[in-house]
Amino acid sequence: MKSLLSVTADTKAGEKEVSGETLAIRGGRPLTGRVEVKGAKNLATKAMVAALLGETTSILRDVPGISDVQVVRSLLEVHGVTVDDGDEPGTLIFDPSGAVSAHFEEIDMHAGASRIPILFCGPLLHLLGEALIPDLGGCRIGDRPINFHMDALRAFGAIVDKSYEGIRITAPNGLHGADIVLPYPSVGATEQVLLTAVKAKGVTELRNAAIEPEIMDLIAVLQKMGAIISYEPNRVILIEGVDTLQGYDHRCIFDRNEAASWACAALATDGDIFVGGAKQQEMLTFLNVYRKAGGAFDIHEDGIRFRRGGPLKPVVVETDVHPGFMTDWQQPLIVALTQAQGRSVVHETVYENRLGFTEALVQMGADIVVHPQGIDSPNRRVPRRALEQAAVITGPTPLHGADVVVPDLRGGYSYVIAALAAEGESIVRNVGIIRRGYEKLFTKLDTLGADFDVIG
Repeated sequence: MKSLLSVTADTKAGEKEVSGETLAIRGGRPLTGRVEVKGAKNLATKAMVAALLGETTSILRDVPGISDVQVVRSLLEVHGVTVDDGDEPGTLIFDPSGAVSAHFEEIDMHAGASRIPILFCGPLLHLLGEALIPDLGGCRIGDRPINFHMDALRAFGAIVDKSYEGIRITAPNGLHGADIVLPYPSVGATEQVLLTAVKAKGVTELRNAAIEPEIMDLIAVLQKMGAIISYEPNRVILIEGVDTLQGYDHRCIFDRNEAASWACAALATDGDIFVGGAKQQEMLTFLNVYRKAGGAFDIHEDGIRFRRGGPLKPVVVETDVHPGFMTDWQQPLIVALTQAQGRSVVHETVYENRLGFTEALVQMGADIVVHPQGIDSPNRRVPRRALEQAAVITGPTPLHGADVVVPDLRGGYSYVIAALAAEGESIVRNVGIIRRGYEKLFTKLDTLGADFDVIG
């Protein structure tokens, strides 16, 4: 890695990391070596919010040094929570004893930077009696309505008002348990219910809940704090409200999205990558598809080694909520499938705009046709959804360098993989988005032998 920029300190990771928004990548060489994955973005940020519920200090370990974590840290701090770095790298210590209402201007500074602010609602209602939520940001990968969240909060007894500041939520009579049925097993809405129900008076029954490993890890965090939560069959979660919760000491579950991303990088570049910290059980569905596509992997106690097992083969994939194939996994996988012998089909059933990133892959030489209304198939396992799309990838097609702009977190990482697999030089812009979810991205690429410059 050659840098044309200054180097800035990565305070969370305790090492130097190059800053920059644009990469010049020269592809055509395999990625080989070892990278480590830390705690999951989708758990760490939610566990940080949960610290607001405790009456004593909380400690969260293996927190990734990513920008989403910094956004949540800043939001906690503007609400009066003291956040300190622990002695162990990747450890954060939260003291909520000074929590107060934040000014609109302070909260609004983070509008558009993350979708996490909405999960502050329940804890702030219990703590302060009100919550102000600014405009929500995050990746533009489709319609992510907040009505699931608002309907759930109303069921608990909250009053939701819209104003020029955003959404103001109050609970003049406190919050009570509720019977809630989600129309879709939304991860965010499930987290909202959990973070609200644990201190609501009475019992809450949540049906059609999300059951991702990160949800189960959040339940473990809340149970450590004193919550009473049971998981019943058929996506039912029961929460008995308690009066007080204490702090927690918890080590985050590993980031299976990042692990899968590096696995796909090995597949696309014909490389050999050992992902330290990855575990088999949480990746069973991914590993099955990986093997069908021609990938090989070795399970070790301290991680998983990923590589090709022979020529790449076409596969048919349907994204779905856990335990299905994650939508976050399909984007990097599609890059590898451009090099498979034959026609692959990816049915995207979670977000309606998540296949837009393939336009840049076509620019790089891929043969990908997106069907905006999806494709009917008699062999489908996932129920057809109104918003779904499908991508048909025909390969193998040589990829060549291009000038592309990162659209979102996982799509952006996929552009980096494609550039590394392509012949010639690619310019990848707006790389900062990728570091919302990938810790030490440039350092890891350098470790794996990638040839790139940071140019802006």
